[in-house]
Amino acid sequence: MHYGIHLLTPAVAIVGLVIQCGTNAAIIPDSLGRRAPVEPRSVHTVQEFPNPADSAPEPPRWSSRIRDSIIGRLFGDTNRHGRRKENQRYLSETAKLASQYASDVVLRFTLKTPEEMKALAEASNILLLDVWSTTKTHADIRIAEADIPPLLDLLPASLQHSHVRLMHDLSQTARDTYPGASTASRYYGQTLDGVQSIFFQDYQPHDVIQAWMNLLRSLFPSLVEIVSIGKSYEGRDIQAIRVGNPRADGMKRKTIIVTGAVHAREWISVSTVSYLAYSLITGYGRNKDRLSDTLVDEFDWYFIPTLNIDGYVYTWEGDRLWRKNRQPTTLAFCKGIDLDRAYNFHFDGSSQSQSNPCSDMFPGASPFEATEAKAFSDWTYNITREGAEIVGLLDFHSYSQQILYPYSYSCDSMPPDLENLEELGFGLAKAIRLVSGEHYEVTSACEGTGFAKYQGTTGGGSMMDFFYAEDRIPYSYQIKLRDTGSYGFLLPRDHILPAGEESMNLLKHFGQFILDDRSPVQRHGDLKKAKK
Repeated sequence: MHYGIHLLTPAVAIVGLVIQCGTNAAIIPDSLGRRAPVEPRSVHTVQEFPNPADSAPEPPRWSSRIRDSIIGRLFGDTNRHGRRKENQRYLSETAKLASQYASDVVLRFTLKTPEEMKALAEASNILLLDVWSTTKTHADIRIAEADIPPLLDLLPASLQHSHVRLMHDLSQTARDTYPGASTASRYYGQTLDGVQSIFFQDYQPHDVIQAWMNLLRSLFPSLVEIVSIGKSYEGRDIQAIRVGNPRADGMKRKTIIVTGAVHAREWISVSTVSYLAYSLITGYGRNKDRLSDTLVDEFDWYFIPTLNIDGYVYTWEGDRLWRKNRQPTTLAFCKGIDLDRAYNFHFDGSSQSQSNPCSDMFPGASPFEATEAKAFSDWTYNITREGAEIVGLLDFHSYSQQILYPYSYSCDSMPPDLENLEELGFGLAKAIRLVSGEHYEVTSACEGTGFAKYQGTTGGGSMMDFFYAEDRIPYSYQIKLRDTGSYGFLLPRDHILPAGEESMNLLKHFGQFILDDRSPVQRHGDLKKAKK
């Protein structure tokens, strides 16, 4: 299945003419420029997004009409039924992809004791079940209805009736996440216009994301650079959007990395990372938000929407619920390595883990066997040697609405600067709550994922743990986005913009905290130097 974008080069050329004719504002959604002024806040005070609906609509300028026409040609015009013409051509193909889940259900088991948790973890490992989410109180598992009796036979009596079904129709829910599969988002037409309302009204496939990234680079050459951090197993470029206002003296600035799609099926993480990059770029110097301008001036940002790019492409072409990368294993019929378990920090080298390539949590036979994990680690090492000081990592996932800090590998080991990690973590949760009212739990990754302490479902080899402990990135977090289980990985596209907006407030608080609290960063940097 193909989702190609045509006419990109002519469109960019036309946009360039618009800019040269003195209509630079045309490339920015008009409503961004109409935002209400935001006064400077005190330290650690989170700034909320103004509601675009509060401002009266203005007639579109001629330049805006040109811009929207160009963007419409890039991403597809919407017809009067709210569906893009190009999407209608592959509705039948998405239906075929989603039909493979027709006999599947997602069950939530309520867990009250460690013994119940252990029993469910072991049964899931034996039956090779797709574990969607685990917390201290429950676990969500995708399973074929025919396999429910064998699962219950492996569980204690206390779990026989302690489960509920989460989704009425898993197949239709999966189909609805593809563009054009249902009526347009109810947010469409009520939010910012231009690029945002088109690109962020749907989840987007890889080729659309790539065209969109190139467009941003063409429109904002002074702020945006597209860099390759390496190649995936299947030979695709893993691309990052670098955002920053170059310093006049050419010196390096502190660096923050933001990643999405470590797990391929977590589409909301891709849209959210893209939204964050877009908001920083288009908001710079235009919306009177001094904090956003400061973040662009003070940091080098690297946004990587699809770290697991091969897996992400496969979720569009083969299996919507695929999690791992697409690398072969010792079993020809079980592809893929979990990119969040493939790093060389307390790597799970147990025979049980390595002998199960069919598990969605398979870490590989050895650290960095996963091509993308090795490429990412090498890239961060190289930019550090070139003078970059990486001070923050935000790794976006879904789902369960959690803000997780190190460690994942063990609930008994405490990070040396736990107080700082918790302080910032609670601040990030508050930043989200102030925008949307959504509650995010703040805890260690081990405590937040209940199965992590059991063999076969270990939290060892964690990407976050590795970059925190080995690369000494002092503020490393995993952000698990919406929701808490109603849709899980199949979050409706109605949530793309709200998730982006609340995450943008989180990003602002993250940057502001690091700017205001330099001493922990300095101490962590000293530890890094001492280690060398």
